Amino acid sequence: MKKDFIDVSDFTAEEVRTFIQDAARIKADPGAFTRALEGKALAMIFEKPSLRTRVSFEVGIHQLGGFSLYLSPADINLGKRESVPDVARNLERMVQGIMVRTFSHKIALDLAAHARIPVINGLTDFSHPCQAMADFMTILEIKKKWQGVKLAYVGDGNNVAHSLIHAGTLLGAHVAVGTPAGYEPDAGVMRWAAEHAGATGARIELTHDPAEAVRDADVVYTDVWASMGQEAEAAARRQIFRPYQVNEALFACARPDAVFMHCLPAHRGEEVTDGVIDSPRSVVFQQAENRLHVQKSIMWHLMR
Repeated sequence: MKKDFIDVSDFTAEEVRTFIQDAARIKADPGAFTRALEGKALAMIFEKPSLRTRVSFEVGIHQLGGFSLYLSPADINLGKRESVPDVARNLERMVQGIMVRTFSHKIALDLAAHARIPVINGLTDFSHPCQAMADFMTILEIKKKWQGVKLAYVGDGNNVAHSLIHAGTLLGAHVAVGTPAGYEPDAGVMRWAAEHAGATGARIELTHDPAEAVRDADVVYTDVWASMGQEAEAAARRQIFRPYQVNEALFACARPDAVFMHCLPAHRGEEVTDGVIDSPRSVVFQQAENRLHVQKSIMWHLMR
């Protein structure tokens, strides 16, 4: 298994399943893992604000017997106060793992290239792999399978969409992406999915019709229309994405037992209505909890 966790697509289908299956073991019996990473330190580099990422990694490493160090932009100022390779070479001599939540995907790649210890991608502008792992863990808990489950992702073809496509492809799911023209997922991600879907029986589809994407879906997923760093585009994006709001009418196109998912934070009244996100079929907080368990699994595999 690779030493770093940068993108889901870096792993085999079997490795992805193992991460999630072991996350389920940890969730079911956390007491069995309380000394799994005893005395080990995780440096947590944050260039973006965070609720779920910080709490889940910080609590997770402590529950595994290790400890964390929170490093804010003021502490490091990556690439400005000190080069990324130099940060990596310093940290590898003091801690046993690095988690980074940043804007540029290149920062995560450069840290991984220059550090001899594991680097975990807590989020970049290109991908959000820990989130996708938690999402597919949640899908398995609810739907009891991945093969053939239809996940409809509606909205911006962003980092979350990329990681869902990666994970869905490897796990044999049917991922239907509904997004406005010009906001599709990265072309390289779509090519990768097309090349790998045949091996797992996955189906990856792209449409500009949100109702077509959601039709007969088992899972309906959305994310904010303007991510951090896109604030200047927020007003224009609200107009463009309005038809892609997951409201009661759009959600009704899915299967009667479909569930709603969101990586959070949600902009209520924009990409999703209160009626959907607060409904009994919403599993957004189960997803959030599973970030803790799946990241504990990732740290356990990489840092022990």
